[in-house]
Amino acid sequence: MNIWWIMLAGGALTFGMRLFFIYLFGRLEVPETMRRALRFVPPAVLSAIILPELLIRSGKLDLSLGNSRMAAGLVAVVVASITKNTLLTILAGVAALLILQFVM
Repeated sequence: MNIWWIMLAGGALTFGMRLFFIYLFGRLEVPETMRRALRFVPPAVLSAIILPELLIRSGKLDLSLGNSRMAAGLVAVVVASITKNTLLTILAGVAALLILQFVM
């Protein structure tokens, strides 16, 4: 039963924090420079999560041609820059990873 209380408390805290900031930003005038800066937060966070998964293998930096994750990531970057479509980028990256892992 304790796990359920922990999950409910975590959900309530998360909801409360998000509601607080939505309410706060609805009441305050956010400077334009802050708005421009906040647009870069999601790409920065995603890069910090994804890049280590692509480049670090067994605790070491792996920039070799045998790194199928890095190659699939490069395919995804190319597709993203050409199409500007998130779904196609994800599908191309996953397909490239599956093909490369099968081949290698």
